Amino acid sequence: MAGFGTQAIHAGYDAKGNDDAVSVPIYASAAFDLENAVRGRDLAAGIENGFEYSRVANPTVDALERRIAALEGGVGAVAVSSGMAAVTYALMCAGEGGGRIVASRDLYGASVDALGDFLPQFGIHCDFVDDINDLDEVGALIGPDTRAIFAETVANPSTRITDIEPLAALAHRHGVALIVDNTIPTPYLLRPIEFGADIVVHSTTKGITGHGNAIGGVIVDAGRFDWANGRFAQFTTPQQVIADETGRSVSFAARFADQAFLRRIRIKYLRTFGAVASPFNAYLTLLGLETLPQRVARQVETATRVARHLTRVAHVVKVNYSGLGNTPQFALAAKYFPRGVGQVLSFLVDGDASNVRRILDGTRLFSYVPNIGDARSLIVDPANITHREVPAQTRLAAGVSDNLIRLSIGLEDADDLIADLDQAIAGAY
Repeated sequence: MAGFGTQAIHAGYDAKGNDDAVSVPIYASAAFDLENAVRGRDLAAGIENGFEYSRVANPTVDALERRIAALEGGVGAVAVSSGMAAVTYALMCAGEGGGRIVASRDLYGASVDALGDFLPQFGIHCDFVDDINDLDEVGALIGPDTRAIFAETVANPSTRITDIEPLAALAHRHGVALIVDNTIPTPYLLRPIEFGADIVVHSTTKGITGHGNAIGGVIVDAGRFDWANGRFAQFTTPQQVIADETGRSVSFAARFADQAFLRRIRIKYLRTFGAVASPFNAYLTLLGLETLPQRVARQVETATRVARHLTRVAHVVKVNYSGLGNTPQFALAAKYFPRGVGQVLSFLVDGDASNVRRILDGTRLFSYVPNIGDARSLIVDPANITHREVPAQTRLAAGVSDNLIRLSIGLEDADDLIADLDQAIAGAY
């Protein structure tokens, strides 16, 4: 198998099948010629692979899906229009028909809002845990209606690490799936499927694209989970939308086997709800992927320097960065993240809201932006921006207080970023 850097540039694309274009072309076409009646019928039923309508599949998007699946070690992927579309589609597909999800409270704010407030309107409910690595706490919440466990591999913004391997073993003993959000590390730093995760989701907007210029998301399937184990009627019930050539309804599990989850995402969720990845955004994401190893390696190196420096700065009372090596998760960092835990870190300052505002307004290099993984360094106050919709008690349980500041480290020189933070913090007091 080719190395990660090689696959980031070449996987999932054949230039000979695209008029020898070295860079993946942008297929700006809403629809594609079905060629003949039999092929059209088979494409629509999912019997034959190919392209008919860009709401379901597009050649540019397909190249992105194949490349990310290769980088994550999955059997396939479905790209969508945003990271939250990836999260909600994956959770809804697993929880359809009244299922429950066990999830960490320590999640991105919109994910908490979706699980705690919005998905229950669709009959999918969540049981939150304070510590996703407490197997007794998680196991006690798994009941007959539980369909999946959901966690972030590196939590945003606490950078707490999920111990994937024993969590996957627990999930599988109960016949439920482990779904993880791998946005912060990207597959360069962690491939969760190698440790037992069943479904991996990303906001490709972040580190994968890496330049803050394209919104997107992706769902990757390990292809190992048994969706026909009795907990997931949606995969074993015959569906007219994938009827065979005789018109007989068949189930997703029977028709698609190890790709049943991805095919249901594509044929039911993407086709019906329509959160479609645009070919142009897929193209920008493919460009970003080509430099993923180099960008993330540099960002991790700088983030580590910045985090260490902040531990010695006046008015900084706590630094959250699991990559420092002096945290209770030191062993997990060594096991899962030998290349580092990512470019995101957060820190608590003393004083009050006015001090936080002066720090945010006082930086000159850091952009006040609710994004992560950009080539530029970003700063934000999560309690007011990324987690504002999260109830206060849940926010505090995840460590998101009013005095918390989150950084996403970009590609600037480390000394310049440190100097910028020093002057902004000093000026705020």
